[in-house]
Amino acid sequence: MEEPKTPQKAPYVMDVKPGTYHWCACGRSESQPFCDGSHEVTGFTPIEVEITEEKKVAWCGCKHSSNKPFCDGTHKHI
Repeated sequence: MEEPKTPQKAPYVMDVKPGTYHWCACGRSESQPFCDGSHEVTGFTPIEVEITEEKKVAWCGCKHSSNKPFCDGTHKHI
């Protein structure tokens, strides 16, 4: 299976508002950490996440988290 690209070895930490988000799973998106359709040439699909309240989120930036789409610290071991 194809490995995702690693756009950065740190999470994308941001304040988010309620809504639907599409996290980039392939690592190719130019609008990280979100999908821009670049996965079309890969076997990856974005992960849809529904955020129900305003909060700070640490989106996985290395694309190898065991808790996708959220950071679990895996980037420290890549």
